[in-house]
Amino acid sequence: MNPQVSIIMGSTSDLKIMEKAAIFFDEMQIPFEIHALSAHRTPEAVEEFARSASERGIQVIIAGAGMAAHLPGVIASMTSLPVIGVPISASLKGVDALLAIVQMPPGVPVATVGIDNSLNAAILAAQMMSINNTSLQKHVLEYKNKLKEKIEKANETLSGISYKFKTN
Repeated sequence: MNPQVSIIMGSTSDLKIMEKAAIFFDEMQIPFEIHALSAHRTPEAVEEFARSASERGIQVIIAGAGMAAHLPGVIASMTSLPVIGVPISASLKGVDALLAIVQMPPGVPVATVGIDNSLNAAILAAQMMSINNTSLQKHVLEYKNKLKEKIEKANETLSGISYKFKTN
């Protein structure tokens, strides 16, 4: 089984955030790999990874980083594959990482999801990969339908709760 998606994080301390993407890919039966790479501490390894990802069959890269958050942008500068950045709340509640990731220069795009939201990064990656894959499209739609059903059930529960001035 060859990976189709790479989940990259600056260090294993980011795993608690990034594992939500891994769990989603398991559910969707999408082969993936996980690596710890640092734009600042292992720049040569980041370069080797980014330059070889396409040759290895990777279709989308998800890169999580906190603080200065250079990892997604550095990877994006060295590959033509789509890169999705996950800002991690390592300091300043993640706003510093968010701003670093969304402010990429022209020609080096990095799609960005919300702070600590690797699940949305995984869903976005699956949607990208499903463009020409009807089987994967069905899996993604089933996942989204389950989300819809969850909200419908929540509203059923809320309708059974009474308050003196509640009108529904």
